[in-house]
Order: sequence, then structure tokens, then C-alpha cells
Amino acid sequence: MKSFDVAVIGSGPGGYVAAIRCAQLGMKTAIIEKYATKGGTCLNVGCIPSKALLDSSHHYEDSVKHFKDHGIEISGDIKVNLEKMIARKQDVVDQTTKGIDFLMDKNKIESFQGVGSFKDKTHINITNSDGETETIEAKHSIIATGSKPRTLPGIEIDKERIITSTEALSLKEIPKHLILIGGGVIGLELGQVYSRLGADVTVIEYMDRIIPTMDAAMSKEMKKVLRKAGVKFALSHEVQSVKRNGDEITITAKDKKKDKEVEFKGDYCLVSVGRKPYTDGLKAENAGVKLNDRGQVEVNDKLQTATENIYAIGDVITGAMLAHKAEEEGTFVAEVIAGQKPHINYNLIPNVVYTWPEIASVGKTEEQLKEAGVEYKSGEFPMRALGRSRASGDVDGLVKILADKETDEVLGVHMIGARTADLIAEAVTAMEYRASAEDIARMSHAHPTYAEAVKEAALAATEDRAIHI
Repeated sequence: MKSFDVAVIGSGPGGYVAAIRCAQLGMKTAIIEKYATKGGTCLNVGCIPSKALLDSSHHYEDSVKHFKDHGIEISGDIKVNLEKMIARKQDVVDQTTKGIDFLMDKNKIESFQGVGSFKDKTHINITNSDGETETIEAKHSIIATGSKPRTLPGIEIDKERIITSTEALSLKEIPKHLILIGGGVIGLELGQVYSRLGADVTVIEYMDRIIPTMDAAMSKEMKKVLRKAGVKFALSHEVQSVKRNGDEITITAKDKKKDKEVEFKGDYCLVSVGRKPYTDGLKAENAGVKLNDRGQVEVNDKLQTATENIYAIGDVITGAMLAHKAEEEGTFVAEVIAGQKPHINYNLIPNVVYTWPEIASVGKTEEQLKEAGVEYKSGEFPMRALGRSRASGDVDGLVKILADKETDEVLGVHMIGARTADLIAEAVTAMEYRASAEDIARMSHAHPTYAEAVKEAALAATEDRAIHI
């Protein structure tokens, strides 16, 4: 029987990062993955493939709608080759997952393919696709089994016309009318992909706004942008049923504001109502690991489970289901096992929506500050006031900075615009060092850049003295 200092179950961003950090710290490490390729949901059917399709569809939309504005004329019809687009997406995925294999070899981490399940708290059974089982011993284990798409009661996902994000990444045709159930991150990103490619898109959302967990200003701006592109919205609608008749999907929903039922018809329905922890086959109970009523693995502030030598990270525990949150937790646990004293500030883990314009945020929203009774001040700056935005044609969006009314400490930063997924790192850095709005306002920002909007928003929050509006 092979013995290890640490065994990691799951090779997504949390799992493989945890394994690498354990190896760096001198621990003999094993990683167990159910599927043939490592990388988990993020690399295989999540973050990476969706961004590949977002970029490809963005290029197409630019060529059709915006090239002429830049003096670029193309003779003949511009056509979408969806098969080629999907194939390129898969090439990106393959290159990325192979990179994980390289990192495992480089760090001398032993890989096992199969379903990992606890025999007891120090032994893990690994069952491959042929039903053969191998058992390994581990002083410590890290559960990093991730999540799966969630559905609604009474909705049967047939993976053909009624689909999840996994199937939406490999469609054989562009939908005529794609109906999204859920106006969160996944729905908006994939909805924008197919809207750009020519599909009619309707978003049905239970809450009264899209991306409801983000600052309301971001929701309002994004809705305006998507509406301009032809996307339709049915907000405050509760889905009652989804039925398929051949190639037609009929969705019945209750309009909560008007208290009446309405029907939507399309040829594809993407159910994007979030994700749920995945622990199938783990046999956590054999090791004394406890799950809560939401199916999440229960952990303490050290991310230890009820069994002290077993830890859990990422989507399988409480908190935002974000790849970079899982990575931070993977590093954190490895360092805890090594006897170090790391920390994670969950308030400073950024959240990003990779639509165009991109949406990014960190810290508290205005709604959260109001609910908590915190006195704050707010500064906003529109992207269209930037020379860089006008030069590129990316004028939609704004940056909003929330700061403590008395101390001026930055409490939250919310931005929508070009490259905000990258710009948010400035806000995270500033808030990690407890910067004030004035600190950011006094920093020199290169001109012309999108980042100038951050400085101007900070100026707006500091005695309302933005320069360029």
C-alpha cells in the first residue's frame, strides 16, 4: 500500500493548487481525479471554455458591428463556423489541462484516476472505470470535489434541448431562441455568447434584477447594455414548469408583480440557477466527515472537518463558488498542515462576470452597507468620460467606490467596463492595505488607460472632486 503525507481528492483549481503547495512544503502528495483530465469544472466545462467562447463571439460581433467604425472594410459575408469555434474552445481546454499534468510531474505529485472514497480517516479507496479498487494511506486528506449545476424542482435536464452550462459549451447549432432560467453569472455569460452569434435570448430571473448578489448599479448598467443588444428580460418571474415537445421548449412562469402566469417558447432552455456541492461517492461518513443540510462539508476556521486530519476547500464548502477562492483555500490548508499560520480575508476575494463590458467587484455593496447601518460616501465615474474608452469604443460602464464616511477607508469597489476583470486587482491591493479613497486618488495612473476611472471615482468619493466630469 502506498502512503502519503497528503492526499487531495479532486483536481480543480482548489485541489491542484493545494497539491502543488503541499509538495512545495516538502510533503509527499497524491492527487485523485475521477475524470481522464484534471482541472475540474473550471478548466474543462467552466471558466476556461466559457471565456474561449466569449472571446471568439466577441471577435465575430466586432467584425460585424464595429470594424467599419475603425475604417476596416470586409468584402463578402462574415459567417460563423460554430463547429470551428467549439473546436478552438476545446483546443484551449486541452492545452490548459495538459498544463496541469506538467505541473503534477514537475512537483513530483503522484496522480490517481478514479473515484476517491474514504475507507476510514487515513485510508482512501480509489475505484477506476473498470471497477478495480486500489487503497492508499494518507496522514492528511483534502476534499476538493467541487460542485455540479443545480436545477429546479420538476425540471428534467435532458442535455439536448433543456441543458446546463456543460452542454451549452458544445452545442451543434446556434439556437433560434435561447431561454435562460437564471440571470446570474453563468446565464449572462453564455447568453451573451449566443446573442452575439445571432440567437434571440430571453432571461427569466426570480429576483427583481440580474446578477442580484452584486451592487445594484452594476445590475442596472449591465441590463441596459444587454437590452441594447436585443436581450429580453422577464424579472420577478418564478418558473413553474419546463416542457419539451420535439424541438420546442415551453416555459410557464408566474409574473410575481402582476400575479399572473405567462408562457415563453424557444428551441433551447439553459438552466443556470447556480451550483450545488458534489460529494457523490465520497463516503465521507466512513471518516467521520459531516455534511450540512445543504450538502456542504462542514469545516471550522482552519477548514478542518469534524475529523481533524481531513480538510475541505472550494465549492464543496460554504462561501462563494469561485475558482480563485478555492485556490486561496488550497494554499491556506497546505500551509496549515505544514504548521504555518496563513490567513484568508474572504471580504477581499473579488467577484467577476466576464461579459462585455466586464463586471468586477470586491468588498461590500451599497445595499450591504445600508443594511449594516454603516455610514459611507460614494464616488462614481463613467467610462465614457475616459479618452481611452472613446479611443477603443468601449464607452459603457462606470467605476463606483464606497468609503467610510468618517475614516475614508475603502469599503467596496464595483466596476463595469472594459478590462475591469483585471482592474479589480488594484482595488483588492488597496483594500488589503486598508487604503483610503484619498490614497487611491493621490496615486498616479497612466494616461490614457481604463484604470484612470478608478482614480477619478476615488476623487469623486473624496470631497466630490473628480476632474473629468
